[in-house]
Amino acid sequence: MTPREVTEAIERQILSPRAQLSAETRGRQKPEPPCPIRTEFQRDRDRIIHSKAFRRLSHKTQVFIAPEGDHYRTRLTHTLEVAQIARTIARALRLNEDLTEAIALGHDLGHTPFGHQGEEALDEAYRRYDPNAGFRHYEHSLRIVNCLEKNGRGLNLTYEVLDGIGHHSKGQSDLRISRTVQRLMGTSLPATLEGQIMRVADRVAYVNHDVDDALRSGILTEKDLPQDILRVLGKGHGERITNMVTDIIQHSIDSDYISMSDEILEATDALKDFLFERVYADRSIAKTEIEKVRVVIHGLFDFYMQHPEQMPSYNPATAVDTKALARQVCDYIAGMTDRYATHKYEQHFVPKGWRGV
Repeated sequence: MTPREVTEAIERQILSPRAQLSAETRGRQKPEPPCPIRTEFQRDRDRIIHSKAFRRLSHKTQVFIAPEGDHYRTRLTHTLEVAQIARTIARALRLNEDLTEAIALGHDLGHTPFGHQGEEALDEAYRRYDPNAGFRHYEHSLRIVNCLEKNGRGLNLTYEVLDGIGHHSKGQSDLRISRTVQRLMGTSLPATLEGQIMRVADRVAYVNHDVDDALRSGILTEKDLPQDILRVLGKGHGERITNMVTDIIQHSIDSDYISMSDEILEATDALKDFLFERVYADRSIAKTEIEKVRVVIHGLFDFYMQHPEQMPSYNPATAVDTKALARQVCDYIAGMTDRYATHKYEQHFVPKGWRGV
């Protein structure tokens, strides 16, 4: 037996009947010979880690735009925290850790520079040239792994990983509401329990680390935090994560859904609402910087629409009309890191000092 076949046999022996076995994947859009060493989901994880989009996450804003300190989360550290939480839950439930990790590592590849403010600005700029289009980071994550990586060939990931990435976003909706609505619809939940873990782990990670970063930045103080919520979830960062993860595991064992107890679920949704009100949506916080983000994103979009040859990725053969060109411009700007977007804006719009002989 090959090492891969040994791993697949072990999965059959130890994983839950509800787990997605690597050997039973629905496969890839383009069939490939199996790897003798790695399972299909391990291959997907490795492809994501070695992608350009994954490397760029280290210089993309999570919440705080261009923070001065070294200890604020970036998209990369957020992704790693989500993967750690998701794997812990998957292992405890005897689900497929490799699939869970691959989804977690790929879920935020489509984020823009400058965090959610950058996403809003790019969506606005894109719609000016194609009113029927729009930008959503979770859709763009799929576009990256399917169309943009490896010079347009894509990563050719398995169905289960693509499904988990495409279904991870909840936006501002409550976990309780989104779960109920999705059950009724019957089509919007991830196809695997591993994908469901990713959705919940993402929320657990960001409501906790964003509180931590908001306290570090001075936007919030300990007195500002909702004490009624903390009495349920826990006072400290580690305590809250431990309590939430433990609760998820206890209420998801032998279940077809990944869930929380009513008490923890209500407190988690309330903490999310608190952060949206006091941190994410409070435009009085760094209002000037948020407007600068809009100026940079819109300025770059307009510039590349007028000068598409300035984009390294420009393909005149496919830029057959304004909408097609706008798609290329959107892809290019979405892939930028914070500092690269700033650099390109300075290069195109900031005068350079004249140097005489």
